[in-house]
Amino acid sequence: MHESKCIFVGDNVAMRNLRATRDDTLAIEGISALAYDMDNIVFALGPNAGSSTITLKSLPGDSVSPKNATTIASWDVDPTDRVLDLHCFPDTRTISVVFAGGDIVVVRQEPLPGEDQIEIVGSVDAGIAAAAWSPDEESVAIATKADTLLLMTRDFEPTANVTLTVEDVKVSSHVSVGWGKKETQFRGRGAAKALRDPTMPEQVDEGTLSPLDDKTVSLSWRGDGQYFAMTSILDSEPTSRVIRMYSREGVLESVSEPVNGLESGLGWEPSGQIIAGVRRSVEGLQVVFFERNGLRHGEFDLRLSKEESETIGRSVRLTWNIDSTVLAVALADRVQLWTVSNYHWYLKQEVYLNDARGLKHHADLLWHPERPLREASFNDSELRLLDYEFMVARGSVVPPNDHGLVAVIDGKRLKITPLRTANVPPPMAFDEIELPETANEAAFNRTGTGITVVHANKDVTKWEFDYSTKPVKRASLQEHNPHDKQSSPGTLAQRVDTLPNGDELSLSSTGVLGSRNQRIPGVTSYIMTPTHLIFTTSNHLLKFVHLEESCALQFPPDEPEKDERCRNIERGAKVVTVMPSAYSLVLQMPRGNLETIYPRALVLAGIRQSIVDRDYKKAFLTCRAQRVDMNILHDYAPEQFMRDVPLFLKQVRKPEHIDLFLSSLSEENVAETIYKDTLVTTPGQPLQDRQADLGSTASQPTSGKTNCICDAFLGELQQQSTSIQNIVTAHVCKSPPDFEAGLTLISDLRKQQKQEQLEAAVEHICFLADVNQLYDTALGLYDLGVALLVAQQSQKDPREYLPYLQGLSDMQPLRQQYAIDDDLKRHRKALAHLHSLGEFEELKEYMAKHELYSASMDLYRYDSARLAELMRLFAAYLSSRNRYKEAGIAYEYVQDLSSAYEAYRSAGLWQECLASAGLVPVSDVELLELATNFVASLEEAKDYKAAATVQVDYLVDVEAAVRLLCKGYHFSEATRLASLHRKPELLRSAIDPGLVDGSASMTEMLAEMKSQLNAQVPRLRDLRVKKLEDPLAFIDGADGGDVDIPDNLSLAPTDASTTGTFMTRYTNRSTGTLATDVTRKTHKNRRREERKRARGKKGTVYEEEYLVNSIARLVERLNAVGEDVSSLVEGLMRRGMRERALAVDGAMQEVSELCRSSLDDVFVSTVESGNGAAEPKAGDEDARRPWGGQGVLWDALATTEDRRDAPVLKGFERLSLLA
Repeated sequence: MHESKCIFVGDNVAMRNLRATRDDTLAIEGISALAYDMDNIVFALGPNAGSSTITLKSLPGDSVSPKNATTIASWDVDPTDRVLDLHCFPDTRTISVVFAGGDIVVVRQEPLPGEDQIEIVGSVDAGIAAAAWSPDEESVAIATKADTLLLMTRDFEPTANVTLTVEDVKVSSHVSVGWGKKETQFRGRGAAKALRDPTMPEQVDEGTLSPLDDKTVSLSWRGDGQYFAMTSILDSEPTSRVIRMYSREGVLESVSEPVNGLESGLGWEPSGQIIAGVRRSVEGLQVVFFERNGLRHGEFDLRLSKEESETIGRSVRLTWNIDSTVLAVALADRVQLWTVSNYHWYLKQEVYLNDARGLKHHADLLWHPERPLREASFNDSELRLLDYEFMVARGSVVPPNDHGLVAVIDGKRLKITPLRTANVPPPMAFDEIELPETANEAAFNRTGTGITVVHANKDVTKWEFDYSTKPVKRASLQEHNPHDKQSSPGTLAQRVDTLPNGDELSLSSTGVLGSRNQRIPGVTSYIMTPTHLIFTTSNHLLKFVHLEESCALQFPPDEPEKDERCRNIERGAKVVTVMPSAYSLVLQMPRGNLETIYPRALVLAGIRQSIVDRDYKKAFLTCRAQRVDMNILHDYAPEQFMRDVPLFLKQVRKPEHIDLFLSSLSEENVAETIYKDTLVTTPGQPLQDRQADLGSTASQPTSGKTNCICDAFLGELQQQSTSIQNIVTAHVCKSPPDFEAGLTLISDLRKQQKQEQLEAAVEHICFLADVNQLYDTALGLYDLGVALLVAQQSQKDPREYLPYLQGLSDMQPLRQQYAIDDDLKRHRKALAHLHSLGEFEELKEYMAKHELYSASMDLYRYDSARLAELMRLFAAYLSSRNRYKEAGIAYEYVQDLSSAYEAYRSAGLWQECLASAGLVPVSDVELLELATNFVASLEEAKDYKAAATVQVDYLVDVEAAVRLLCKGYHFSEATRLASLHRKPELLRSAIDPGLVDGSASMTEMLAEMKSQLNAQVPRLRDLRVKKLEDPLAFIDGADGGDVDIPDNLSLAPTDASTTGTFMTRYTNRSTGTLATDVTRKTHKNRRREERKRARGKKGTVYEEEYLVNSIARLVERLNAVGEDVSSLVEGLMRRGMRERALAVDGAMQEVSELCRSSLDDVFVSTVESGNGAAEPKAGDEDARRPWGGQGVLWDALATTEDRRDAPVLKGFERLSLLA
């Protein structure tokens, strides 16, 4: 029999049991007190009636034999004395021993020279009744036998001396409002006559003393050391026991309300507000709880019989563990460990202590001060060292036996719940087994039909059941093995969680989950299935890790929005069990309630496996139940799915299910987006058990996926006579929807007079699509009968569509089709119908109305006369739309040259216009006037070469043409023209002056460029230096100098301001959050800011951007004038003006070199030059950008922050004659 484990770290204990991971029994006689010294154990032996010696010994925490104990000190005391408190101080290596006789002894484990190892630091003459150290070890509370309370420091300096009196009970005036009492509950109308004051209970406790009270005093501190409680007998009439609550300074805060039978057991919950006490009544023993104000706060029964209450329960001691999850109840011969959840107390463990001598010395227990589930139980004959862990006793998680079985131990009752069958929340259960003895451990068998229980007395019982059958087979006892007949009594084989690679997996008490090679901290619970490691984290996340033999564990990142292996859960939730075959996981919340969830990781893993197994019905039903996108059925293995379409239809079968799948199709590849497989495989290895021919889905194209699937379904469905509904769905679900095919199918059914199928198909297609669109499509098919059927399914008024359809039916076919297409705005089709009808005049009107000139000319392309008429109409239309060039060509097509030349003149096309005008022909005067106008317009447009051509060809003015060419730096062409027309005098009268003017203007322009570079480049360098030295000053004003800074503005860098650049400060934006005042910026502010940016005024934040843009434009201008400079230099040299050529060439060379040397300084990224952290990526630019005027500033600063590529500077080739 093996035990399945689910380990936890935390304080949620409803579905968890305590399992002893260590249980060592050491036979040591005479132990009178115990204390933890770090992980070591210090215990006192004696004194007793046979010996007056007390011995302190230290035992290593991992010891399994008393022989490992070493003696610390030994001295003689009164044999009738006894040890009340033993406490170790690891920091000073001292031990405090408080005796009932009144002595307080300090034992030094490592005494310094001159110090005594054993020293009596104080003594109380009247004797000591109880003592307890505060959790911080800075105060000790001592109750004396003289009814006084002493508070002392660690150095035993008294801080308070309080006398206990009867008057203490007057501190608290308790008023109960009856919460939780039956008097305050509604019991029907019949109980109205018996109404009574709920603040006055039927029975008022007087605080009478228990007949078995041991007359002792108990002390207990709260976990933070600010308060402590003391229970003692009050010498009043009648004698009673009360609990007093004191502050750390010894001030009495409150006294408990009277409780009959209250005894000496006392324990203040370390991390809570309740104080546990023991009450004896006629029903038995109860643990009762009090608040700090002394009022009762619930109770639970210890479930002891009357006989047990009077024997082993004569004196009960209570102790909480350090994190308040376990309450230990020490009886005479055993220790019980209790936990609580949902206001129900569970008895999780019972530890028996043997006494070979039969002295029946009372058992006691001590919790470790730092490890919550480590304790030491002892009496005067043995010491038991125990370590526990919280675990879930659960059944198999391997299908098909994953029934979700969970067993909860509660004393002599074992609560079993098959969570897959019935999710019964604790403290209830599906089946409760009454056990012969208290259970300590339980484990299910692998098939989930039996459970083995180990009892506190080491007996083992086996029970059988079967909760998966109908009717349910309840648990029944099959075997009972007493501990004295077992080879290894009371043990269960502990199953070790093993990873596929053989490494053992474990979770430490500090929340570190890992194996030999991998570790992950912050884990609160985990569970393993054959395919997944599932765990919860302290960040309230549930994570899934795929288990593979060949790969290391791939732990998912904390991205629940992106990764299916990670999801958010409620704070403090922990795993109870998992049922892979049902894709469900059960979590328990801190309140104790259970929640069953269906994580995407489990659901998708199941769907993928079903697809691999070709079980499409199971995969489909899972997608339908869990609201998973149906596209995964195709996208995970597209080639396989397309081959298995017949199998899919055979398995799914139901028409409504097939419709659901088809209507869910989309072009998105969900296997690559929302359901991307997170299982990592080694190269060349098929994904899971998928066949090699499937390969990975990542590379499968999704273009046209919907139509391909619909076509494949149609191919199969059309062979089945009962699939009309699915065929219609397949047509409509295409992208775009194929309404025509669907309506054609309906038309065929109407012609075949299959009335029942026809009505169903019409109703179904109208349900799937917009009925108005269907109506228009039906009309477009020219099937008025189908249109009528569709209209009857719509909300249309029959008084509208019936006359309309009747009117259409009365028309001849071509006129009917024209009317339908015109109404549906299918104008091209309507135009074609008019052509078929031979209505040319009506066609021209329709063409002009809907601007269908090209379509009309296509229809009459073989009718030259009508084509020319249509082209003329088209040309007139183009002229009216100011498309003069096309209009001119159209006019030329119909040989209307007069209109053509007017259109070309309006378009400014001088060549086409002059050519057409000459072919009209126009008069010489008109032609000269037209040429003169073109010369003026071309010169204004700086097209000097074209203007010169018109001057020569039409105006016959060679000199004017030469001067125009010189203006455009076309000196070679001007010289050729003068030579061609035998006018050498133009060289001196026109070309030489043009060269002089050109060299002067070019030299002046290059000088201006040089001055601009000399001014702007140094200024830009200065700005960037200031920006690096003091970004804030640069933003506020480059030339601002020393300015008064407000007292409430800090310029010191902070952690919050280092996430962005200085841009965030100026724009009131930090880490993407929009300042509230930005939303108030108006459009006017934005325009004003844009004007400032365009001006780039000196001293503003926009100056840097303006300078960079200005220099970029200068480089473009320099590239543009390069050819003009070359032409000018060549012309000057040809005319013997070498000095002027040298001047122009030198200026060009100087400006080019200056530009080239400045490019690297001007066009450089400020991020690379040392500025702070870069701004976020462009992906969140929109989220960070402010609005209004500050948005303009943001854009400007972002432009200067981003790197700008330097413009290309063209090379200037010098004339070798000038070199």
